[in-house]
Amino acid sequence: MLKSKMGAAAIGAVLTVTAIGATAHHSFATEFDRNRPVRLEGTVSMFEWVNPHSWIHIDVNRNGRTERWRVEGGAPSALLRRGWNRNSLPGGTRIIVDAFQARDGDTRASAAEIRFPNGRELSLGNPTTEAVAAAARRGQ
Repeated sequence: MLKSKMGAAAIGAVLTVTAIGATAHHSFATEFDRNRPVRLEGTVSMFEWVNPHSWIHIDVNRNGRTERWRVEGGAPSALLRRGWNRNSLPGGTRIIVDAFQARDGDTRASAAEIRFPNGRELSLGNPTTEAVAAAARRGQ
């Protein structure tokens, strides 16, 4: 009987963790608005190499005020395939991000690519955002 109670508890724990992970993940269209593109030029304050999505925190000067934006990228596994590593964006790095703003107006965005002042580009590995950006370029 103890084994069956332990087994039931283990199954319950797995289901709880799975449910939490499922609610933490979201679709692009639920959180971001493809009709609200935004260009962010600023300085990286932090790069989070985490699942399910990486995050770049960037300080952007707007109208003489500094805003901290959080830009969602792909999972670390997707970034690795595109040549990234956890040290690719050290604090203080200047970047330009073309992104899609959060629906709720918060300073959050989802981006497909970033550029550096020297013109070099890197994909953030978010397939949904990459598809939205490609459709926008085609005028769809």
